[in-house]
Amino acid sequence: MKSALLKVDDGRLMRAAFLGLLAAAGVFLFVDLREMSQASADLPGHDPMRTGAPVLPPALTDGVPQVPPVEPETPSEVLSQPMRFELLSGGVLKAEGSIDVGAAERFAEEIAARGEYVKVVSLNSPGGSVDDALSMSTLIREKGLNTKVATKALCASSCPLVLAGGTAREAEAEAIIGVHQIFSAGQDRPTPEQAMSGAQATTARIARHLEMMGIASGLWLNALETPPDRLYYLTPEEMSEFNLITGAATQADQASTTVSPD
Repeated sequence: MKSALLKVDDGRLMRAAFLGLLAAAGVFLFVDLREMSQASADLPGHDPMRTGAPVLPPALTDGVPQVPPVEPETPSEVLSQPMRFELLSGGVLKAEGSIDVGAAERFAEEIAARGEYVKVVSLNSPGGSVDDALSMSTLIREKGLNTKVATKALCASSCPLVLAGGTAREAEAEAIIGVHQIFSAGQDRPTPEQAMSGAQATTARIARHLEMMGIASGLWLNALETPPDRLYYLTPEEMSEFNLITGAATQADQASTTVSPD
């Protein structure tokens, strides 16, 4: 009886600690938003509220690793285009490009038309619309599809939310997966207060979604700590630790595989 009570208390403490971190992140985010809004006036054309720009931001200054593992194989001008879908052999549906507003609707139409052939969704995206990413992720899980990021493909910003929807999730060797703070913004620039409120609501939605997908909270904590103009590149070990990647074909497994001499 006593051990059961201790387990309940531990669970409550861990949840309280996590919620406390989210609240603290909101406070610092509010300060960051004020600073970014002021800085943007000196950078014509720069919009700190826009996700996925540039296509491959520099690594988080204090993060590990310091640089992306490799350069993406796909040119940035291709990745910056609205997401498009291509059915490949073996039941692989390739989803490539930015997750623009409306991508989830086009994805749903693609699944409705070719769902019986699709087994795996292969992602190559710098991210984009959070709402569309969450909708795509939810549909992937509902349909029991798998997800993967191929060698030298990119899955950044909101794209890992889509990856999380897979029943089984794979990252091939040298796949590039990164997270950072994600903002929702309309056509008009929100005030810092509005941005903070929106960011907190979005954070809650994402945290709840990742929990439902079976992803450890540490993944999103790394995102909260990383400014939107930087990326926290996930190591193979972290992908496995956070349960973002499942099964035997993880990057860590591939990297540790050696060929024994005859």
